[in-house]
Amino acid sequence: MVDRRTFDVVVIGAGPAGENVADRAVRGGLSAVVVEEALVGGDCSYWACMPSKALLRPTQLLHDARQVGGAREVVADRPDLAAVLARRDAFTSHWDDGGQVRWLDGAGIALVRGHGRLAGERQVAVDTDDGTLLLIATHAVVLATGSAGTLPPIDGLRDARPWTTHEATSATAVPARLAVLGGGVAGCELAQAFARLGSRVTLLEATDRLLAGVEPFAGQAVAAALGADGVDVRTGVTLSSVRRGPDGLRLELDRGGLLADELVVAAGRRPRTGDLGLESVGLQPGSWVDVDDTLCATGVAGAWLYAVGDLNHRALLTHQGKYQARACGDAIVARSAGRLDTTPWTRHVATADHRAVPQVVFTDPEVAAVGLGLAAAEAAGVRARAVDYDLGAVAGAALHADGYAGTARMVVDEDRSVPVGFTFVGPGVAELLHSATVAVVGEVPIERLWHAVPSYPTISEVWLRLLEAYGR
Repeated sequence: MVDRRTFDVVVIGAGPAGENVADRAVRGGLSAVVVEEALVGGDCSYWACMPSKALLRPTQLLHDARQVGGAREVVADRPDLAAVLARRDAFTSHWDDGGQVRWLDGAGIALVRGHGRLAGERQVAVDTDDGTLLLIATHAVVLATGSAGTLPPIDGLRDARPWTTHEATSATAVPARLAVLGGGVAGCELAQAFARLGSRVTLLEATDRLLAGVEPFAGQAVAAALGADGVDVRTGVTLSSVRRGPDGLRLELDRGGLLADELVVAAGRRPRTGDLGLESVGLQPGSWVDVDDTLCATGVAGAWLYAVGDLNHRALLTHQGKYQARACGDAIVARSAGRLDTTPWTRHVATADHRAVPQVVFTDPEVAAVGLGLAAAEAAGVRARAVDYDLGAVAGAALHADGYAGTARMVVDEDRSVPVGFTFVGPGVAELLHSATVAVVGEVPIERLWHAVPSYPTISEVWLRLLEAYGR
């Protein structure tokens, strides 16, 4: 006999998005259970955001110190690798999710260990160590299984046992020769991290630029910095085959070849929906799940199935998944009480997903962007104007580092006289991003921004300089 349990909300996936949607449901008076087959806390905690930044930060700190007279004279060339890895391991809790499980318990959220899949309307079947458990949801099932890295259909790639971001961020040694396939955020961050930890790194990107999701000047700045770190950056190249042999990995390219000890594949993501039971509710297994702004699945009748985080392909970022989860949990509670409000920017909808998504690329220089770039704004029909300013000319930046180099861009909707996007490139610019996000989300008019006075001497003085360059 199949064991059955009933909850108001059943969540498949206990990553940041799954945890947050369950928490909001419980805070709203509903009961909730999360189903997880791996570690509670998800990829971000153990194989993505946290360990990658822990690997990057020590080398960035040393690099920053070498940019300031009086400090550069006494800093080491390289960090202590063993200490770097130990600090990384501490941030992943040594890949132990006990702390996260205790948080669930304290929040009043039940946990079921096992592989969960949809088994029809409002039903989730879980394969556990003790057999099959059927979870019945009285109000909602939420899919929060995230995404995984893809392996492109390249001859020999799978048999060559390449690293994904999982293996790269949990590596216990630094390979002498490392190839990285993919010039997006993960590829650039990992290339720089391993180069500064001692690897001879080659970065391969099939298109003609790095960081295709941000303004072109940002990718150009990161490419130059990677080159200065000794990374061999190759754009516009195609990897045709990979073979692992006694001398390492042999990579055949459309222009020449390459030998490496390890290959990191950071070339796209796929939804973890291949074995999620989507077919039981009329959806396509292996596909992204389309949702409306309340995160309710659009292809399923009855307003009971939701998808948050990477799975819905709206914005593949941890913080945006958590934002969606908060809106989703509140929407489920509101629907259960008959008081759902789908007006944009209310707490039941994820309006920011469309034009106000912030993102940081934690390379050195950092790239921090929110909203629309110039090309994206024009493509969206906005009569847009871009204003650029040299960050190195800001007094606070000059104090931050000798020879500080960076760029700030503000994209303005000329018809409404409000900023719709910002991009900052330079050391330490991540901390500029939230103020820019507030300006975009709040649709703050240019005339009002003149009254938001930046402190002197800080890098934030660039806000004043951008307004002066804009000319109003």
